[in-house]
Amino acid sequence: MGDNRESTARIREILQAASVMELPAFIDTYSADERAGVQKMVDTARKRLKALEAEMLRVEGLRVYEEKYREYRFICGIDEAGRGPLAGPVVAGAVILPRECRILYINDSKQLSEKKREELYDIIREQAVAWGTGCVDARRIDQINILQATYEAMREAIAELGVKPDILLNDAVTIPGLSVPQVPIVKGDAKSISIGAASIVAKVTRDRLMKEYHKQFPEYGFEGNKGYGSEGHIAALKKYGPSPIHRRSFIGNFVSDGRGLI
Repeated sequence: MGDNRESTARIREILQAASVMELPAFIDTYSADERAGVQKMVDTARKRLKALEAEMLRVEGLRVYEEKYREYRFICGIDEAGRGPLAGPVVAGAVILPRECRILYINDSKQLSEKKREELYDIIREQAVAWGTGCVDARRIDQINILQATYEAMREAIAELGVKPDILLNDAVTIPGLSVPQVPIVKGDAKSISIGAASIVAKVTRDRLMKEYHKQFPEYGFEGNKGYGSEGHIAALKKYGPSPIHRRSFIGNFVSDGRGLI
């Protein structure tokens, strides 16, 4: 008699195409199949399901502050990207998520791959009640210093929301010049889903800007280093001098011959 069971190749295709919601049914269907290859796939499905459950628990943990301040209707997360680079702007993100939002994999943007940040950026923009960005360029950073420029970018991001936030959850800072209640949270991008979402919006926005600047000034490698002081970036800075988007107040240790410095 022939074996009428599905081939392992076909079962593998089913597993690869299965959504997370379909994994329990996959496990139930194939757990009794004694073939070693099938049992390995069932084990893979169980691991995926377990990882999902762990991620769901992690995201619940990111909602502690949102639950603490749930009497406020519009809770806005605030974060920035680009305080430390030698070149380019500082960018702030402001995001108001729906009250019961549980977007999986939101985290401190630095803990995510570029691909995952790009995926989440689109999801956040689709699901957010409102989102905004603020951008302050290198010249302005040199004029008022990076901290004040960061505050300015954050105020711009909030103004762009189109919805007045009732409370701000900020990554570690208190923004001057605002009447809205603020809660500074140290390492907030890893503790609050709202701040984590804002950090992703800020990071993706800034990275895209730096890729555009790379087209104008390819010698500095901005596409790869995003303006940070990598070895190659510093070597190019010493060779070519500063570009129009370099922060003059940041590069004195690397360029001291006066070429374009202020």
